[in-house]
Amino acid sequence: MALKLEKEGKLEAIAHQGVTWVDVVNPTRKEINALAQNYPFHHLNLEDCLSKIQLTKMDQHEEYLFVLLHFPGFRTEGGNVVSNQISIFLGKDYLVTLHKGEFKSLVDMFQACKTDEQQRQAFMGKSSGFLLYRIIDKLVDDLFPMLDKVMSDLDDIEDKVFDERVSTVGEVSRLRREIGDLRRIIFPLRKLMVDIATRTQQYTKFELSPYFSDIRDHLEKAWDILEEAKETIEIYKDMDFILSTEKTNKVLAVLTMVFTLTIPASVIGALYGMNIPLPGSVFTGSPAFFGPYTTFIVLMLASVIPAVLMAWYFRRLGWF
Repeated sequence: MALKLEKEGKLEAIAHQGVTWVDVVNPTRKEINALAQNYPFHHLNLEDCLSKIQLTKMDQHEEYLFVLLHFPGFRTEGGNVVSNQISIFLGKDYLVTLHKGEFKSLVDMFQACKTDEQQRQAFMGKSSGFLLYRIIDKLVDDLFPMLDKVMSDLDDIEDKVFDERVSTVGEVSRLRREIGDLRRIIFPLRKLMVDIATRTQQYTKFELSPYFSDIRDHLEKAWDILEEAKETIEIYKDMDFILSTEKTNKVLAVLTMVFTLTIPASVIGALYGMNIPLPGSVFTGSPAFFGPYTTFIVLMLASVIPAVLMAWYFRRLGWF
């Protein structure tokens, strides 16, 4: 079977001690048809491998186990978190993986088994179920560099969040989105891993429970990191909102004070803008007891003295 599959387009197969690993990168209809001819896979499971909109799930069949998993990855453009899908068919003497090219560690793992006898023995020497464990374990371990990056980004923006002169709305929003996407992708893995450990055991004589328990521990640790990151980013969001609101309130308070202190001058200016007789207006003539600028002096005193009194009163109340 391995030799036949190697001739089918992008299908590559490795056989070692009765276990065959078939890896398909960027599967198309041609590869799906080739698998349908060589394995007893249900056509609905094969269709799921081509669909881009599938949820994490597991289907138990009489001859094989179908597992569809999602792992997070960073998109190169913009650094957004994306969900990468891998489809796995597990039988007693074979394992078939189908995925896009985003799983570099899986591709490297397959190439290492292809070229290195020692690596083949390490990954495929026990059973197809153990090979499945090694693949999932490697993909789970790849989560932690991503989580380290998220925690590093949180540390980087901490000082900015508490600096009123710097706006961090965009960075906080981006990190909240990353954390939310990571939680959305990792959460189903935690639930599904218990069932995978139970159902994989029938495809191997080797006891796999301790190994899958180790994967569950890693996933729980990853989830705890995300929970901590979620709480931290929520604190940053609230703090950024509080500081921004306080800054806005301070600006509005200063503008309100300035406007309030100009009210006396505005009232006097409005009165003298009317066409009615007022002391010192063009109708009554300008008084001269302070010289030729008597009217100007009086009006300035009438504007400044109330403003000074209001400023003293506001200061006494502790408003500024």
